Amino acid sequence: MKHFSIAVLLLCALCTSVLAAPLGTNTRTVLPAQIQQIISVDYRALRNSGSGIALKNRVLPENLKTFETSLRGMGVNPDLDVEQLTFVSYRTEKGMLRSFGVANGQFETKKVLARFRLKKQKSEKYRDAEMWSTGSGFLMTFLDENTMLFGEPSSVKDGLDVRDGVTRGVASTPEIIQMIVEAESGPVWSVLDQAGTQNMMRSALGEAAALADFDTVRKRLLGSLYTLDMQRGVDFGLNVRTADSFTAGTLSALMKAGILYKKAAGTAVEKSAMDNMAVDSDGGRLLVKFKADDSKFQALLKSDLFQAVAH
Repeated sequence: MKHFSIAVLLLCALCTSVLAAPLGTNTRTVLPAQIQQIISVDYRALRNSGSGIALKNRVLPENLKTFETSLRGMGVNPDLDVEQLTFVSYRTEKGMLRSFGVANGQFETKKVLARFRLKKQKSEKYRDAEMWSTGSGFLMTFLDENTMLFGEPSSVKDGLDVRDGVTRGVASTPEIIQMIVEAESGPVWSVLDQAGTQNMMRSALGEAAALADFDTVRKRLLGSLYTLDMQRGVDFGLNVRTADSFTAGTLSALMKAGILYKKAAGTAVEKSAMDNMAVDSDGGRLLVKFKADDSKFQALLKSDLFQAVAH
């Protein structure tokens, strides 16, 4: 069980992961039906938290770094102008895994478009949408004055297809909608479908996932959501939906066993992290909570345990 870690759960919250902000109306219109994961980050909350900045600097996805660079090239300062970033991973009808992002903020749309035209860039039309190249293979288009859809060309077109009613959207999957409603009050939050939840829990359990008990419960994991609040230290909560109370109880027992192992064999930092972690089950749900002050969390970021899951 040497790889069992709260760090992988925290990592998922940001990069596999915004003050609290529900999804905007136009953001919802581009969400495909076959969602694997939604991660929403309140950039304002992240900027105001030492732990948030430290976490962002260590696990910021490369595609987000590329997008931030592209924004600056458009005259947008992501540290000041972006309020909320939402990342969406989904499966196409052919089973391919794709992703795109949606940024909300104060973009001064006319000035951004004027910069493109000043550089003599030409947009690509896709029905009534204008798509612009931001470099490094990304395209972006404005859904409204304050909402920007960005990603690889095929992904941006997929989002526009959902908006225009060409393909099914997330409104046709009530179980995902319900989890979004439960999660979106958090500053940083994420929702995972069944397959995404199975993969996340397998990673979180590490060697414990090799036990026969996990194989028994894996197919009975239905979905999950988690929130991460960094306004006063770090407050992380994971809620895993299972088929029944027996499944939730079995999963809880596996995680508790992993915690005991880490307390016995881990480093001082890892042991301290486990002391701040609580696992329980309630009916058909597994509940995991982690709460620590900034100094303890930032020490965890520097530990071998976190480095192992971050890379």
